[in-house]
This record gives sequence, C-alpha cells and structure tokens, in this order.
Amino acid sequence: MLSAFSIFAIAVVVLAVILVLMGVKSVPQGSEYTIERFGRYTKTLTPGLNLIVPIIDRIGAELNMMETVMDVPSQEVITKDNASVEVDGVVFYQVMDAAMAAYEVRDLQRAILNLTMTNIRTVMGSMDLDELLSKRDKINAELINVVDEATSPWGVKVTRVEIKDISPPKDLVESMGRQMKAERDKRASILEAEGVRQAQILRAEGLKQSAILEAEGRKESAFRDAEAREREAEAEARAAESVSKAIAEGDIQAINYFVAQKYVEAFGKFADSPNQKTMILPMEATGILGSIAGVAELAKTVMGDDGSASSTTKSPWNSSNNKDGA
Repeated sequence: MLSAFSIFAIAVVVLAVILVLMGVKSVPQGSEYTIERFGRYTKTLTPGLNLIVPIIDRIGAELNMMETVMDVPSQEVITKDNASVEVDGVVFYQVMDAAMAAYEVRDLQRAILNLTMTNIRTVMGSMDLDELLSKRDKINAELINVVDEATSPWGVKVTRVEIKDISPPKDLVESMGRQMKAERDKRASILEAEGVRQAQILRAEGLKQSAILEAEGRKESAFRDAEAREREAEAEARAAESVSKAIAEGDIQAINYFVAQKYVEAFGKFADSPNQKTMILPMEATGILGSIAGVAELAKTVMGDDGSASSTTKSPWNSSNNKDGA
C-alpha cells in the first residue's frame, strides 16, 4: 500500500500538471484573447502558444480579428420628396484593437448594426427619390465615412457599407415606368425631328450644289460656244477676205466658190426639212456639180500640184486666171 507521503507526492504532481495546463493557452490564427487579472485587463494574447498565471489570470474575451460581414435588415426610409422606400444593405468591419472592442462597447455587432441602420435613414432621407436611385455610390461613400468615424473609439474599422436593394412602392414603380416611357418617347420624337431637319438641310445643300454645278456647266458651255462662233466668224472673215481679193483680181473660180457654198447650204436646209420626205430636183441642180468642180479647181490651184501651198505666186487667184488665159 502507498504511504501518506506517496499519496501527497502524487497529488502534488497532479496539481502541478493541472496548473501547467491552465497556464498554457493556445490562440488560433485570426483570433485574439484578452487576459484579466482579478477582473482587470492586463494584456492580449496573440495567435500561437501563450503562458498565463493560473488561477490569478483568466481569459476575458475571445475576439475574431478577421474581416466580418453583417447583413443590415430591411427598413423603411422616407426620402426628401416624401417617397417611402424599403432599403436593406450589408456592412463589412474588422476589429483592429481587441481590448477596445471588448471593453469600450457592449455587444459590438448589435452596436454596429444599429449605428448603420440609423445612418442609412439619415443619409437617404436627405435625398430625393431620383437621386436615391441613381447615386448609390454617393450613398455608400457617405455611409462608410459616418459609420467608420463613429466606430473608431471601439477599435473597429468599417471597410465597406453597401446598399443592396432599394424597393419603392408598386404604384410608385408604375408611375416611374410611365414617366420613363414618356421621356423616351420625347427623346425619340426629338431625334426623329432632328433627323428630318438634317435630311432637309442636306437635301437643300445637294440641290444648291447641283444648281451651282449646272450653272457652271452652262457658263462653260456658253463660253465655249462663243469661242467657237468667234473662231468660225474669224475663219469666214478670212475666207471672205481672200475670196473678195480674188474676185477683185478677176478670178472666176472665187465666184464659183461663193455660189457653191451658198447653194450647198440652202440645199442642205431643204433636205433637212421634216416636212419633206421626197425631193424633186430641177435640171438647174446640176449647176451644183459645176460649182463644186470650181471649188475643187480652186483648192488645187491654192495647194499646188504636190498638195502643198504654193509660195512662188503672189495670189492663188491670179495663178488660176493665168491658167484660164493660157
């Protein structure tokens, strides 16, 4: 049997083991523990293996140091223009100081939640419904600034506040739908009218350019017609001058030239008449052939026997007279 000393020794060993186990604390990653000595905060245990004084020290609070997300329940908000909407959201926060989060506020999550809901009503209640629906980024920015500033004394960092859903009443949604449809119809009518106006302007510009180009064409055509008539008149004047000179010198072929020219012109006009399909020529029409023969003789005299203009005589009409005299 064991003696009293052996029993005491075993009891002391067991008690020592229990005390050692009570003094060793393992803190998981992402958490921190606060230590209280006789009810007063002394230190914070970080993740890993830590030693405390058994019986004297105890764990006060176990805090999660990771970023935490918390849903904000739906609540009714009255906007600046007296529209009632249902709003819910979500808030992200992280404990930065375990001691402040444990001892500066009681029920940290409830405090953050109520603070967020109150500021949602405050921020969104100062805005019109249209601004409320179109400027969520502005709402989120104002909320995070206000809530983060309010939670700083608690050792908490609010990283994000997001509005998830804004639900106006059903009748208000229908009214907004009709308003949006009317606005879109208005923009469509304006765009259609603008398109018609632009088309008319372009059409008018096209007609203007067409008229300008047509006028330019008529101007160029008239200029070229006048130039052609001028050259034709100059050619006829030179021919008349040459023939007149030849007539003055007694060249009968020059007279035949004039007669043949006028006869051919008159005969051509008579032949081009739309009222005449059959022509009966008099015997005197054979005079045309004689006149044309005279013109050919005249051209032969002027050009010379080899087809080039003669430069040895003073006048082609005189040369013709000399041949007739011979």
